[in-house]
Amino acid sequence: MSSMMFAGKVAMVTGGGSGIGRAVCRILAREGARVVAADVNSGAAQETVDMLVNPSNHLAVSMDVAEKVSVSSAIKASVEKFSAPPSLVANAAGITRDNFLLQMDEKSFMDVLDVNVKGSFLVTQLVAGTLVEHGLNEGAIVNLSSIVGKTGNIGQCNYAASKAAVKGLTKTAARELAKMGIRVNCVLPGFTKTPMTATVPDKVIETMLKLIPLHRMADPEEIAEVVAFLLSDKSSYMTGTCIEVTGGLSM
Repeated sequence: MSSMMFAGKVAMVTGGGSGIGRAVCRILAREGARVVAADVNSGAAQETVDMLVNPSNHLAVSMDVAEKVSVSSAIKASVEKFSAPPSLVANAAGITRDNFLLQMDEKSFMDVLDVNVKGSFLVTQLVAGTLVEHGLNEGAIVNLSSIVGKTGNIGQCNYAASKAAVKGLTKTAARELAKMGIRVNCVLPGFTKTPMTATVPDKVIETMLKLIPLHRMADPEEIAEVVAFLLSDKSSYMTGTCIEVTGGLSM
């Protein structure tokens, strides 16, 4: 059931073409937001928009979060479409390039940091700046970190480093942007059914599930509901907070 808690709001979701990002788009649209689904794969972003109620109320944009010009262009397109900048942002774009530390090449390490960290930084910086330019003293940003950023994970030194950095970025941005009325929080998902985890071998999945007290992976919607909570006025006194949604994995 919808409470329309985002009615009239413009919400930008990076990585909106699949996985958690797509789930966030669907929940925000359900709650009345005008959604900007941003993805490096513009076709996937459009597929997401086509799934939403009244697709013409929403916008699909091509965005490479690691490129400032691309991010700026997408924000400009949002303002042109809705006559207002996005005041809600979910930074869900992310990639993996897994390998053991001793075998990992420098490019694979830096590509992950570029998308996962630099991307969250650029979107946060440019959206916040646009809100200030428009004289809007409000906003909410949620960054997607990962429980791996807290625990580490074999074969993911780049991904773990990037997601730990997202936590630090979140807490610093929350301190700096509070005076502008912009709240910044993050979510640390556990293992979730997404295209990113679809390539994990079954044997690894079986081992992993034994470590999770709920003995299952999360559905993307279960993560997205927490993101929506942090974007909503229901969390109006929360900023700089990082919430773990892991099925108990981190206990």
